[in-house]
Amino acid sequence: MSLRERLSMALKEAMKARDAARTSTLRLLNAAIRDRDIALRGEGRGDEGVGEAEILALLGRLVKQRQESARIYEEAGRLELAEKELAEVVVIGEFLPRQLSAEETAAAIDTEIAALGAGSIRDMGRVMAALKAKYTGQMDFAEVGARIRARLG
Repeated sequence: MSLRERLSMALKEAMKARDAARTSTLRLLNAAIRDRDIALRGEGRGDEGVGEAEILALLGRLVKQRQESARIYEEAGRLELAEKELAEVVVIGEFLPRQLSAEETAAAIDTEIAALGAGSIRDMGRVMAALKAKYTGQMDFAEVGARIRARLG
């Protein structure tokens, strides 16, 4: 079952269970995917639609946005809003693959650097592209970029 189908099924189940918070979050996810589909049509790639990797990247961005919002709300003393954002993170996280541990991430970086024969910072883009192709949604690429830079720099 594709990720898009899983999201649709989860939305139907949440609606039947009358789980308002979960329904709201799942509707938001489906709307974000539809928006991306529409944007692709505008670029002339409408027949393809959003692929699995792009949906995973979108979900990852949504999680980061929610985490940042929760942090800001906590700093402002708006704990109820922070809790709502973190609850959305939990729902979105159900559809993301398991995040790699720090050791697994380091091993993946080492493997790709060795496989590509990367030896300088100029090769960072190739290493990042290879990692994104294999591990979309499984690692934080902002952190990975810093690790690669430290390793190759």
